[in-house]
Amino acid sequence: MKLAVYDDYRIGVVESDSVRDVTDVLPPGLDLVPQERMNWLIAHWGELRGPVGDCDGPRSALSEVRLRACSPSPRHIFALPGNYREHLGEIGAMTVSGKRTANEMGFFLKAPGSLAGPGDEITLPQGSRRRFDHECELAAVIGSDAFEVPAKEAESVVFGYTCAVDATMRIDPDGRQEDRSLRKSFATFTPIGPYLVTADEVGDPHDLTSRLSVNGELRQSVHTGQMIVDVWNAIEIISCVVALRPGDIVLTGTPSGVGPVTAGDKLEIAIERIGSMTLQVVERAHVSPRIF
Repeated sequence: MKLAVYDDYRIGVVESDSVRDVTDVLPPGLDLVPQERMNWLIAHWGELRGPVGDCDGPRSALSEVRLRACSPSPRHIFALPGNYREHLGEIGAMTVSGKRTANEMGFFLKAPGSLAGPGDEITLPQGSRRRFDHECELAAVIGSDAFEVPAKEAESVVFGYTCAVDATMRIDPDGRQEDRSLRKSFATFTPIGPYLVTADEVGDPHDLTSRLSVNGELRQSVHTGQMIVDVWNAIEIISCVVALRPGDIVLTGTPSGVGPVTAGDKLEIAIERIGSMTLQVVERAHVSPRIF
């Protein structure tokens, strides 16, 4: 099933080129915290899947709604560094990973406030002379509370998958080396979407093709079977450190082909059996008090 979050954080089922509103299946008290609706749905999916499928809510054309981040209120966004061999060291001094992989480095965190949706723009800070890059990633969305999950059981705690761009400010070659989480957590630097596709519909997450283009030029293309740390082992690593919650997002790493983006660029990311989204890159309308 393809689920969407749209307009005022309503929940819908995507069917062809339309979305069917199923928000009324959820408790009305969630209207006070609409961004939490998807977390609730994920946590109660076992009892709500049937009602969601049967709900005959109003339909809208996808072209007439604003798609939001499909998991808009995660407690955590985890990300794997160095998870494709050909990406290791490809941008030289502008990365901290060198030749180390996710096996050695584990994971890092992105701020949930960096999330954006398919209807949003990737906004670069005005006045910066730093390089900003795109990173094409498959994202797994957690479906249940999970702690110390062995890799062989990790499939059971994944709710679904979506596309993600991990936008990044690179290390300054002149010496400034801010923490990775800071450089990746600017507002709008984690667009996800267009939909959250349930795990049963996606099938094996290690048998997908993904690609990213900039202004029509293909930059990244990979088969997810090339991950160094697969989705199941990523969940084992993360959950042995901190408990996972429904709606949490795991970014599974980027392949080679990472490159710069500037204001005016148009990105398209597409992952097999999940979907695609097109994102415009713009610059902030004002200069922030601190320029990085």
